[in-house]
Amino acid sequence: MSILFVLLTFLVVISVNYLWFRPAPALPVAVHPSLNPPAPVMTHQAGFSIPEHYCFHPGHTWVLREGPEDVRVGLDSFAAELAGKIERIEVAKADRWVRQGQKLMTVYGDGFSFDLVSPVEGVVTHINHDVVQDPARAMRDPYKDGWIASLKAPDFNTNQRNLMQASMVAPWMHYNQTRLNAELGNLNPALAQDGGVPVTGLLQRIPADVRQRIITEFFLN
Repeated sequence: MSILFVLLTFLVVISVNYLWFRPAPALPVAVHPSLNPPAPVMTHQAGFSIPEHYCFHPGHTWVLREGPEDVRVGLDSFAAELAGKIERIEVAKADRWVRQGQKLMTVYGDGFSFDLVSPVEGVVTHINHDVVQDPARAMRDPYKDGWIASLKAPDFNTNQRNLMQASMVAPWMHYNQTRLNAELGNLNPALAQDGGVPVTGLLQRIPADVRQRIITEFFLN
C-alpha cells in the first residue's frame, strides 16, 4: 500500500512539473507587411503603367495605404526614369516626423542631386535598407521592391485629398510629360517623347541649367 502511495505521489509530482515548467509553444515570427510588399496590379492608360490604389504627390512620390494608419511610400516611375543611374539615396531616419510636402529623401546621381518629398504626414517607422544599399533597386522597380520607407500616418484621409489618385493619375502623368517636353524645347528632339515615361537618365544628358530647372519644377526643390 505504501509503495502504491509513493508511486501515485511520484506521478502527481511529475505531472505538475510538466504542466508548470513545460516550454511555451513556439509562435510564428511576425513579419512587418512593409518588408514583404505584394506586387501591384498595373493598369495601362494613355501610354503609362499605373499601379492600382497608389496615390501620387505632385513632387513625384507615391503612397500606398496598408492599414488603418500604416502606409508605404516611394518615388514614381517618372522620377526613376529621369534619374536613371544613381549613386545613393539618403532617407530620413526612423522615428522622425515628416509633414506632407517636406523632404523625405535625397537622390544622388552622377553630378546632380535632388530631394523628394513625403506624400503624407507621419512618423517614419521603417526604411528599406535594401534600397539604401542598392539604389538601383528603386530605379528598376519603384512600385514594389524599390519602396523607400513605411510611415505611421494618422491623418492619411486628410492628406489624401491633396494627392493624385484613381482616374486623376493618367492625365496628370500625361501633363507632366507635356511640360517636360516643353522644357526641353529644341534642345534635342531625341530627348522628347510623345507619351510614357521620360527618356532614361535624362538628367545626366542635359546641360546643368536645364537640369536644375527640371529638378525645381518637377520635384519642388
